[in-house]
Amino acid sequence: MSDQRLNFSKILAGFKKYPKPNRDLEYGTAGFRTKADLLDHVVFRVGVVACLRSMQKKKAIGLMITASHNIHSDNGVKIVDPLGDMLEQSWEKFVTDVVNSGEDSFEEKIMSIIRSNEIDTSIDGCLFLGWDTRPSSEHLASIACEGVSSLNGTVTKIGLCTTPVLHYVVRCHNDPAYGKASVDGYYDKLLTSFEKLWAKFDHIKKCYSPHIYFDGANGVGAITMEYVSGKIGDKIEIDLHNDDIKTPDKLNHCCGADFVKTQQKLPLSIPAKPCARLVSFDGDADRIMYYFVDPENQFHLLDGDRMATLIAMFLRQIIQEAELDVSLGIVQTAYANGSSTKFITETLKVDVSCVKTGVKYLHHEALKYDIGIYFEANGHGTVIFSQRLKDEIKLKLVSDNEKITSAATTLSLFVDMVNETVGDALSDLLIVETILHAKDWDLSEWEKLYDVLPYQMAKVTVKNRNAITTTDAERRCVTPVELQPKIDEMVSSFKFGRAFVRPSGTEDIVRVYAEAVTQAEANELALRISILVYDLAGGIGERPSLFD
Repeated sequence: MSDQRLNFSKILAGFKKYPKPNRDLEYGTAGFRTKADLLDHVVFRVGVVACLRSMQKKKAIGLMITASHNIHSDNGVKIVDPLGDMLEQSWEKFVTDVVNSGEDSFEEKIMSIIRSNEIDTSIDGCLFLGWDTRPSSEHLASIACEGVSSLNGTVTKIGLCTTPVLHYVVRCHNDPAYGKASVDGYYDKLLTSFEKLWAKFDHIKKCYSPHIYFDGANGVGAITMEYVSGKIGDKIEIDLHNDDIKTPDKLNHCCGADFVKTQQKLPLSIPAKPCARLVSFDGDADRIMYYFVDPENQFHLLDGDRMATLIAMFLRQIIQEAELDVSLGIVQTAYANGSSTKFITETLKVDVSCVKTGVKYLHHEALKYDIGIYFEANGHGTVIFSQRLKDEIKLKLVSDNEKITSAATTLSLFVDMVNETVGDALSDLLIVETILHAKDWDLSEWEKLYDVLPYQMAKVTVKNRNAITTTDAERRCVTPVELQPKIDEMVSSFKFGRAFVRPSGTEDIVRVYAEAVTQAEANELALRISILVYDLAGGIGERPSLFD
């Protein structure tokens, strides 16, 4: 280990230039995220730690400036690891410690990271940097560059891009076999495989319509879709809405995937044309929602659970046709609707794993399968393919059996259409459209796979969220000890009742989720449990009585 390249006076100058406010932050699944005017010190320090991470791994690292589906005045920063995945969990504490350290302790914190990870600081740190459309993003990106430069690291600016693009470019830079490390390389790989796969199922359609009404959340995803629509317009007609990136306060305002999921209604500017195919991205284009309005003006949502089941059904058929003996599984969180889990296990006969909320947990669990499909209900998800599967596909491509070869070709193209690094709204859209096209389905046919149990979500503000602890992938509450027995008792009085509570990862709130056979009963169950949490876990403010 060597620290010959370290110049603590240079790092200290940055600490002094961007002083820390009197508040601490915690690095989570979304990185750091808060009001943009509180992030100057954060992005400088994250730049320092990200450079150290690059030195440790001897590979490129990514930095993304975004607050995803938050309001325009927020922003955030997160680190992308060498394979394009989330920052290794052990490093979350390192970056949290440095961001929260004072001038008197920062040198000790940084040296502790160097010593515990045996980092050779004579190695050049290498980072890729991207940002979203927020007014504060370029300013914060420039400060992050200062943090990297304080350790003599180098930064390649991808510039304005979706979060999935940055993840993809980092992966390709470190693993050239995965693709070309550029924005153009990203589009070329996904769209080329999409067009070839589309051609394999290009037959007369009775139900599938080539028209999409698209909600871009007035964010960077709108730019992406405008570009893509020019490339695939002869296959899918994309009617762009909410694509105003020049008016900052329109970002995610009453639109976008998160709005559609949480509000269960149409976003602004999307026409309520009966049975039309409607799609929303979130602000940084790593989440996607499908939905439609029926002739009776009822809203229908097809969320991450439904995307996972659709993809699993399609891939199960293809691997059977290719005669591949590989493992296929879906990874869910406790938020997955109980009906989806039942359909996957009992009808599709596909394995299901349940993990804690957070993309990093789903991603790592999905790696255990040859084909690991993971989606959060909020529409963030992707598919991961093992090297064993990819090797098996190559062998099947030269089979003497035409049916096997055709199926292997389909699977090979499908693999190339997927961004395996992270949830990617564009990649997921191409996947879903390809499957619906192949099956000649509209959204109502897709929805018929299973009926969703009505559900309700709520949140309770508490004095200390850490008073709530959980186990069993957050489905069971450990403390306060009297809480879970009372939840069980309440749930037992509702047909098909299911509920859980979990502390927020960033705020002193407790999240409540409940399912039941009717919406009214789901609402009642969630409310009763919210009151229970308020009483037993130190609730503050007004005692729960109504939902937001």
